[in-house]
Amino acid sequence: MASTMRSLFSDHSRYVESFRRFLNNSTEHQCMQEFFDKKLPGIITRIGDTKSEIKILSIGGGAGEIDLQILSKVQAQYPGVHISNEVVEPSAEQIAKYKEFVAKSSNLENTKFVWHKETSSEYQNRMIEKKELQKWDFIHMIQMLYYVKDIPATLKFFHSLLASNAKILIILVSGISGWDKLWKKYGSRLPRDDLCQYVTSTDLTQMLDELGIKYECYDLLSTMDISDCFIDGNENGDLLWDFLTETCNFNTTAPADLKAEIVKDLQKPEFSVKKDGKVLFNNSLSFIVVDA
Repeated sequence: MASTMRSLFSDHSRYVESFRRFLNNSTEHQCMQEFFDKKLPGIITRIGDTKSEIKILSIGGGAGEIDLQILSKVQAQYPGVHISNEVVEPSAEQIAKYKEFVAKSSNLENTKFVWHKETSSEYQNRMIEKKELQKWDFIHMIQMLYYVKDIPATLKFFHSLLASNAKILIILVSGISGWDKLWKKYGSRLPRDDLCQYVTSTDLTQMLDELGIKYECYDLLSTMDISDCFIDGNENGDLLWDFLTETCNFNTTAPADLKAEIVKDLQKPEFSVKKDGKVLFNNSLSFIVVDA
């Protein structure tokens, strides 16, 4: 039976839909918004000092919703200053959505956008070959380091691109989240995909320590309502199962013993809290700010 389990990434449209359900059922974006409102202004206070243009590099910018929130904070800090915003994103579909989003948005008159349809490692190789390493004032990598093969080399490379007073913002799941427990306990029993690796803020801060790179780490609580996962035949629950396990049609293809174990664990306090009749999975995020 186990051999019929396959990675969620092998079915692009199902992956996209399960990710959409995850966003709808979690406080992921609200959690990021809270960080941008409360902490980001203090972090970017000096990135544009004495500069006529602020250069921002977005790695894995997706469809741009989060990027534009960041841009609005930079604009508020540096009114009227020109901003160059370059985006590295491998999905043509996401870039098309990003361009639509920019076209519909106001207040971007001082911002110019450039999109590169490539992965972060393709960008890295292209820049090294060109031998002209552009310096950046702010680089952000939001929920994308799972898709990088050599994370320490990636961190080292992008750190080398920081201008004076510049920062890198990395967002990924926290080492105190339910994801950490889920991956550690069940990762070896779920279908793996070369595209994705299990990495949390605990792993990342250890890598930064080993590289001797200075950073600050902030954890913010986020939850994902997984109540539907415990209702048989619930379509939303089935898609959330896929997202949780990174497995296509987990509910119908997983061995019964594996599913029973995970069902039991997901309701334990180290994974989730029960509140108002709902089961809320710990989706806590870490915001890691790296200094030049």
